[in-house]
Amino acid sequence: MKKLVCAKEVEAVQKEGKKVLYIECNSIITPSAKDAAKAAGIEFSTECCPCCQSSAGTVATAPCEGEIDRDMIYNVLKTMMEKGLLQGVFDTATDLPYAAEKDPCGLKVVRGNSVKYEALDTGNPTDKVFYQEIINADDGCSMNAGFITIEGCNFDWECACQELYHIVEGTLTVGVNGKVYTARPGDSVFFPKGAQVVFGSPDRMKAFYATY
Repeated sequence: MKKLVCAKEVEAVQKEGKKVLYIECNSIITPSAKDAAKAAGIEFSTECCPCCQSSAGTVATAPCEGEIDRDMIYNVLKTMMEKGLLQGVFDTATDLPYAAEKDPCGLKVVRGNSVKYEALDTGNPTDKVFYQEIINADDGCSMNAGFITIEGCNFDWECACQELYHIVEGTLTVGVNGKVYTARPGDSVFFPKGAQVVFGSPDRMKAFYATY
């Protein structure tokens, strides 16, 4: 079962004065958690993946075989940009995750019909689950928010932080403690930290979510 690592967990580690946040190998790290860790100088490390462990017994942050090292890609692009090799490339880029307007006071308006979704790794490549985060620490917000869609599938989920879903369309099913709860458009569902549930939808569910 995959765990979601939120910015709140990074902040907790920072308050403890630690520089390493240990996570499970298959954890999903939110963009805001990555930004918060980078700003605080905190590294993510895993103890469950043998290929990520060093001979000294400590855990390295290098990716497992077959995974993409995002930090390496970032550093390469940053170097190319500093040398002017990417001049003009991003000026014409149109493949942005969503369109938004921002005011100097911090107000932000996201155009919902412009949001482009990313696949959420549920552990099953055939699952049709997609999401896009639209509000996070970059906006000066202490919580994360976005949209998620689930289509004709079920998957296990462990809430690493508090999560709130507001159903926009379709049907959301939540299995927990041997019982299945159903939520439809207009309904809201709250998940406490640590809850282990089975998300699903018999049709195509779309929800606005917020995590903290």
